Amino acid sequence: MDFYNVIENRVSYKKFKNDSIDRDSLQRMINSAMNSPSYKNNTSYKIIIVEDDNIKNSLSNCIRNSTSEMSEAVKDTPVTCVVIGKPENSGVMNGKDFYLMDGAIAMEHFVLSAAAEGYGTCWVTEFDENEIKRMLNIPSDYKVIALTPVGKPNETKESHVKKDVREYVFMNEFNEPFTINDSALKY
Repeated sequence: MDFYNVIENRVSYKKFKNDSIDRDSLQRMINSAMNSPSYKNNTSYKIIIVEDDNIKNSLSNCIRNSTSEMSEAVKDTPVTCVVIGKPENSGVMNGKDFYLMDGAIAMEHFVLSAAAEGYGTCWVTEFDENEIKRMLNIPSDYKVIALTPVGKPNETKESHVKKDVREYVFMNEFNEPFTINDSALKY
């Protein structure tokens, strides 16, 4: 799939088939995440690919979303990707912890490549971190950044209505709408 089509059409899925994931596709997703930039190339994140059904069931009980959709998704998909980060392996500047950005960029590379491969994902960031760390044997000096179920979608969704670029992108200063080549912008 063309890069810009992936960007414009990726959506978060919450219902998945339990079809297996092609190993070459999974490797490309992992490679994409590993090619993501990180603060001073420190690569403060690690990725745990969970395929074991018992572990996925336990992981699903750690989800703290307001509905059970994501818990069910983690149980139903063939793979769940967990991104963790070690704060001391990154940096902090002006109160910003870069391990979070490193991990988020890696996760975004992963989910975009999953979409390009024909798989669905959905970021999950509300969970019982301590329980996930315990069940996955994650060292105490790491933080769980996010996880995503990965699988063939079992629902049809349209991409969201795009926001008016002029309300979110500014030129030179806040509230001066970006209008260069206005006809090419998507509203």
